[in-house]
Amino acid sequence: MNRRFTYFVMAAMLLGILVGFVLNQTLTDPAQVKAAAGGLNIITDIFLRLIKMIIAPLVFSTLVVGIAHMEDAATIGRVGAKTMAWFISASIVSLTIGLFMVHLIAPGVGLGLPLPEVTATSAVDASTLSFKDFITHLVPKSIIEAMANNEILQIVVFSVFVGTAISSIEDKAPAVLQLAEQIAQVMLKITSYVMLFAPFAIFAALASTVATQGLGILLNYAKFIGGFYLSLGVLWALLLIAAVAIMGRRGVGLFGMIREPVLLAFSTASSEAAYPRTLEQLQKFGVSRKIASFVLPLGYSFNLDGSMMYCTFATLFIAQAYGIELSIGQQVMMLLLLMITSKGIAGVPRASLVVIAATLAYFKIPEAGLLLILAVDHLLDMGRSATNVVGNSVASVVVAKWENQLETPKDQAATAT
Repeated sequence: MNRRFTYFVMAAMLLGILVGFVLNQTLTDPAQVKAAAGGLNIITDIFLRLIKMIIAPLVFSTLVVGIAHMEDAATIGRVGAKTMAWFISASIVSLTIGLFMVHLIAPGVGLGLPLPEVTATSAVDASTLSFKDFITHLVPKSIIEAMANNEILQIVVFSVFVGTAISSIEDKAPAVLQLAEQIAQVMLKITSYVMLFAPFAIFAALASTVATQGLGILLNYAKFIGGFYLSLGVLWALLLIAAVAIMGRRGVGLFGMIREPVLLAFSTASSEAAYPRTLEQLQKFGVSRKIASFVLPLGYSFNLDGSMMYCTFATLFIAQAYGIELSIGQQVMMLLLLMITSKGIAGVPRASLVVIAATLAYFKIPEAGLLLILAVDHLLDMGRSATNVVGNSVASVVVAKWENQLETPKDQAATAT
């Protein structure tokens, strides 16, 4: 299914370019071109509404279930603390690299792509955002109101309270937990249905862009795509350095060991597809099954390094495209927001689009800017999915090393005999 979907997306991209080129060459009247592009934009608008539709229930159900299933035994607590310490550090590094690189490369400056019309009130007003406002805005007055308005931070805060309360009850409130799990499963299924619409939205977005601006406009994406993959390269280099610093030369061997799952994640644009193979390769590398079985699935919820970097990079890319400047304080707030929201919807195909949509709304950056990245999102998803596998593999090995649960080659040989 994943490979077939990849082919559909690639076909949609090529067909969108072709149709857009034909319209651009055959329609000489600008009014006709605008009308054709407007018709195509109906498809992309529907997709954007579908994305917004799933934000609240998806974040709530998946985060509640994840927290409620956490154990509180002493050993698990210790390992969990070390794991989360690594995840938080890796998250900060990933988000910061994305922030630094997008400013260094500035792919959204002078983009030249058609921007959806927005009103003046869509610009960010620095005076309305402060640290006090950020903190008080965390707590919802009403969870119903928060969900109705897609207030992502407030939903996360409420979900943390609910999940923690369930986990602290002796029998873990089985009826409530089962309901939350069922809601999560239903929302994941709905999300898979929504993502089936993505190829049509990609086709429409590309066709509309090329029709109005011509085929040469696609070259404007080169800076965005190249800049993001360069940023991923910087992150990979830092992960390799960290692995070598903690494990010595064995850290280099880890990257060779996980080559297959990384390629699988890249080709399918799904880090989840690579999970079984990653788990197997980590155990072959010497990570104990106990550590690997705990850290790896937790990492799929809290350590999506590639996805987090993309959220920062893409959000500020859109802000640059619209000429919106964020203050240092606002960018710090954005990092905090992304640090939290990126944990709530792990395992969801193209979850980054959901996080970016929520972040744009929070900072009053035009949400229609999501269309600027939609046409190339699948290509970038391949890179960030592969990066998620690398980040979680390094995390598993590092925690195993800290817990003395990483077998050396001699230990493995002795066990085999």
